Amino acid sequence: MKMEVVGDVASLDPDLLQLSELSPLALNSNPFLAEELFSLWLSLPETSRLVKNLLNDVKTGSFSNATANSAVSTATSLPSTFPSSSTPPLSPRSTSGSPRIVKQRSSPSLLGSPLKLVSEPVREVIPQFYFKNGCPPPNELKERCLFAIDQYFYGHLGLQIHEFKAVTKDICKLPSFFSTALFRKIDVNDSGIVTRDQFVNYWIGDNLLTMDLATRVYTVLKKPHCRYLTQGDFEPILHKLLASHPGLEFLRSTPEFQERYAETVVYRIFYYINRSGTGHLTLRELKCGNLISAMQHVDEEEDINKVLRYFSYEHFYVIYCKFWELDTEHYFFIDKENLIRYGNHALTYRIVGRIFSQVHTLFSAKVKGKMGYEDFVYFILSEEDKSLEPGLEYWFKCIDLDGNGVLTPNELQFFYEEQLHRMECMAQETVLFEDVLCQIVDMIRPEKEDYISLRDMKSCKLSGHVFNILFNLNKFIAFETRDPFLIRQIYLFLERENPTLTEWDRFAHREYIRLSMEEDIEDASNGSGDIWDESFEAPF
Repeated sequence: MKMEVVGDVASLDPDLLQLSELSPLALNSNPFLAEELFSLWLSLPETSRLVKNLLNDVKTGSFSNATANSAVSTATSLPSTFPSSSTPPLSPRSTSGSPRIVKQRSSPSLLGSPLKLVSEPVREVIPQFYFKNGCPPPNELKERCLFAIDQYFYGHLGLQIHEFKAVTKDICKLPSFFSTALFRKIDVNDSGIVTRDQFVNYWIGDNLLTMDLATRVYTVLKKPHCRYLTQGDFEPILHKLLASHPGLEFLRSTPEFQERYAETVVYRIFYYINRSGTGHLTLRELKCGNLISAMQHVDEEEDINKVLRYFSYEHFYVIYCKFWELDTEHYFFIDKENLIRYGNHALTYRIVGRIFSQVHTLFSAKVKGKMGYEDFVYFILSEEDKSLEPGLEYWFKCIDLDGNGVLTPNELQFFYEEQLHRMECMAQETVLFEDVLCQIVDMIRPEKEDYISLRDMKSCKLSGHVFNILFNLNKFIAFETRDPFLIRQIYLFLERENPTLTEWDRFAHREYIRLSMEEDIEDASNGSGDIWDESFEAPF
């Protein structure tokens, strides 16, 4: 079938397009027929008005279902090239897989705009998953807590500070010596009383009820709007501990040594837990340490010396007496000449010089060339226990002369030269550095034999002996002349007695016994106990 278009298309009569049913063979013989018919349909005035109206509605945003329906009705009133009666019959096969059926179900009308198929998106409500002060407590937990709170506040306008201990321990599950710090945290106006509503607003309103114990401790101790703990934040709980713990009752008559004890506890806490060395204790560091368990232990244990972590009075006694022995002028500062006498002149001048060069951390003492008490606490804990990470890092930085993070044979030789000279002066059997270097490499087994990294030192249990070889002559000689069989028997015995003891714990225990015996001898040499001058009595 062939058609020629003659004359003006606009004057074309629509009735001329009312064609009889076309067979597929006619379309296949002339593939351009459908395109020509479609072009003719687009040229009709009715089609032109319809398209313009639809475009205007879309541009102005007034397109609606009514507009679409009118468009469809207008379109159906136009002449069609394929009347509805010309639809071919369906295939007798199943229609489930027919692409024609699928297309008819999913495709819009020929003249209908696809915009009418776009429905309003369903907005899914996402529950809140971040809470600035923590997740609010479940209703059941909240009701139980409110019931317990009512038991303590019933019949009272509020609780005073001396009545807050039971609330702190039973409801807040904090150690009892946190009562003062918690009370002052809630009583921001210093009224001297905490009402029920104030406590509920703080404990439940700020979601402390759902926090873990470490986060509770951190929140109670830290200053408002501060994201870390400082040494001063521990003062309130330590003052309360000194005032209430039965194992520290004998110190109440000596406020000076109460203060020294509290300082020592804080220094030990920051030495072991504040691994960044910034003096700012973060929540993450607090959770990684064992301070919370130590606080719970000291709150339950009446014998303060059984709490070896941080709070032992015997450990404080050893540290303070060691510092007092070196501080000959008693200005509470020591210099290089004082420190060189530590451990019966065990250390070399070179390592003492490195300590005073402050390569590990800056001294807290502001006097040039002087070491304060806090700096000495860090030193003695590192010297007497080189097996733990704080001690390893302390001495590794001292040996690392160029600060490149590795120890080279030249650096090891620099410190061992003085050891070798001291052995010669003491008529001790000397060991050449080449032999010592082989021994160190065999002990550490570094990943690369050219140097030793801090990671190599931390992965070896004998790292402490390496440092003793380099700068502690007394411990080096003791290690070289040891009886392996006897050492093993002693080690097994100590492991059976208390496997949790560290090298520092054993050293402090030995030194405390020695210092106590020396004090007893001194007391006996001064006369009987009946003629004792209390002004000379040790306050420990």
